[in-house]
Amino acid sequence: QLQASGGGLAQPGGSLRLSCAASGPTAGSYALGWFRQAPGKEREFVAGISRQGEATWYASSIKGRFTISRDNTKNTVYLQMNSLKLEDTAVYYCATDKYLGSRQAAQFDYWGQGTLVTVSS
Repeated sequence: QLQASGGGLAQPGGSLRLSCAASGPTAGSYALGWFRQAPGKEREFVAGISRQGEATWYASSIKGRFTISRDNTKNTVYLQMNSLKLEDTAVYYCATDKYLGSRQAAQFDYWGQGTLVTVSS
């Protein structure tokens, strides 16, 4: 199971850190990714991280502003979001990557429930 948290209201230029806590006997065995879905839009890939955290990959729209990391001792993946923009407003989801380096939603299988990020002045 995946539990996303940390969403909330932020001002443009502000920061938030999302967490994705994994539970279960194989919680640390998956590459993980973050997606987001804004109202009326399709779900889009944001960032991904390998099982041990040695590899990360990002969508071009957030590269340089967001950082994905993980702490396998806590079975948690983080998404540090800086320099937030209005267009970052969305529900953010974490999911397990069936492969490695995936960017398409169909390549991810287990999904968390989502956490809402609202960027507004």
